[in-house]
Amino acid sequence: MQKISLEEELKGNAYPGRGIVIGLTEDGTKAVTAYFIMGRSSNSRNRVFVTEGEGIRTEAFDPAKLEDPSLIIYAPVRVLGNRTIVTNGDQTDTVYDGLDGELTFEQALRTREFEPDGPNFTPRISGVLHIANGRFDYSMSILKSADGDADSCSRYTFSYENPKLGEGRFIHTYARNEEPLPSFEGEPKRVGIRGDIDSFTDMVWNSLNEDNKVSLFVRFIDIATGKYETRIINKNSQE
Repeated sequence: MQKISLEEELKGNAYPGRGIVIGLTEDGTKAVTAYFIMGRSSNSRNRVFVTEGEGIRTEAFDPAKLEDPSLIIYAPVRVLGNRTIVTNGDQTDTVYDGLDGELTFEQALRTREFEPDGPNFTPRISGVLHIANGRFDYSMSILKSADGDADSCSRYTFSYENPKLGEGRFIHTYARNEEPLPSFEGEPKRVGIRGDIDSFTDMVWNSLNEDNKVSLFVRFIDIATGKYETRIINKNSQE
């Protein structure tokens, strides 16, 4: 698979929906993850990321305008020991509980499928970063409707050991901004990881469509120590 520019990929898609990036810095010292949310409806746009423990959760920016919280209020990021879980829904809790109960990432997600929001049937995308003994590996998953069929779930898990320096993988919910929204297709995209946490965060945020972007979370984890730095940007807090 050819490596592509994450910046160009984001700028070229007005509505990738929700996205997860996982990878390794150019010097090999830090594991990287980013998660962003976008929205086209007022309900989806009425959100911010807030910290919760070692992770984050979404909450309504204006509680009075919150309509249906079922698919937009959840904890996208949770930490279980040396694992960092990142997802686009409440399957974060499913993965957390499964790993805590000694299930594999894939086994935990066997209990879930795509979101019940036809005709889009938004895929559930998930990732888990694992850091132990100075080594880093990660896995990503997508659960999606088979060509818009509400009764058929396609499940894909991708695992990456010994990640290459300055590279990562990018998976997102929607392939294009169409009606109904088509699901992501294929293996997570191979993208470059450049710069420190601030320059990387700025690049991702500034590359997302101005009208549709809502919130961004970025974390750099030191592979030797497990210590991390986090950045959160909320469009609603800036306006």
